[in-house]
Amino acid sequence: MESREPKLLDRVRQAIHVRHYSRRTEEAYVHWIKRFIVFHGKVHPTSLRVEDVSAFLSWLAEQRRVSASTQNQALSAVLFLYRDVLRIQLGALPPVVRARTPDRLPVVLSREEVTSLLRHLFGPLHLIATLLYGAGLRLEECLELRVKDIDFERDQIVVRQGKGRKDRVTMLPELAKEPLRLHLMEVRRIHDTDRTKGLGRVALPFAAATAWTWQFVFQPVASAAIRDSVRRRAIACMSQSCRRRWPRRRGVPA
Repeated sequence: MESREPKLLDRVRQAIHVRHYSRRTEEAYVHWIKRFIVFHGKVHPTSLRVEDVSAFLSWLAEQRRVSASTQNQALSAVLFLYRDVLRIQLGALPPVVRARTPDRLPVVLSREEVTSLLRHLFGPLHLIATLLYGAGLRLEECLELRVKDIDFERDQIVVRQGKGRKDRVTMLPELAKEPLRLHLMEVRRIHDTDRTKGLGRVALPFAAATAWTWQFVFQPVASAAIRDSVRRRAIACMSQSCRRRWPRRRGVPA
């Protein structure tokens, strides 16, 4: 039986996996490559030229009014497609209408505003917000924490593959220590139940593990990701469906 060549986007994902890029990078690159192809009427990229890349980037800035960082991300995705997947040298990029980054001051909440915000959260959402503000974690960094990254003895958290794909160490807020211990006890209970059912795997970049230390700190109580026909625990999300999996429980700070 004649084997078929993998589809273009499957080749893109494979090239990303080989280079050990993050899951977020994979999602972003696939998204922009799709947008690039649709913009040009679904013409195969091998039939397009460098001028077509320039036209797409200029359209993003002029018509879609994306930010400079978004435009740069789209450019990186398209260049990755040609350089690392199609093995095509595009040459010098013609002049592109550059997106502008507006000069804006960051919005910083006062301590009273943070306290008021936390007062309206409960359960794991309350704990996540406490770590965001108390440990200086970005949202994705917090959601991708694993049990092994929490060090109660040293009062510190290890952030893996943070901004710039670098590891760093930050403090574990005293206010979050006891709620975090209670939360991990519940996660451990769920993990042990999963193990008795032949489950308990957790998603790794290129594998699955059942060890407790590799489990996500924040994972939906009744959710399992399915990838390559293997059921694995996935990171938590902030969607309505995810919040329904985290109902209010007695004894949880509100």
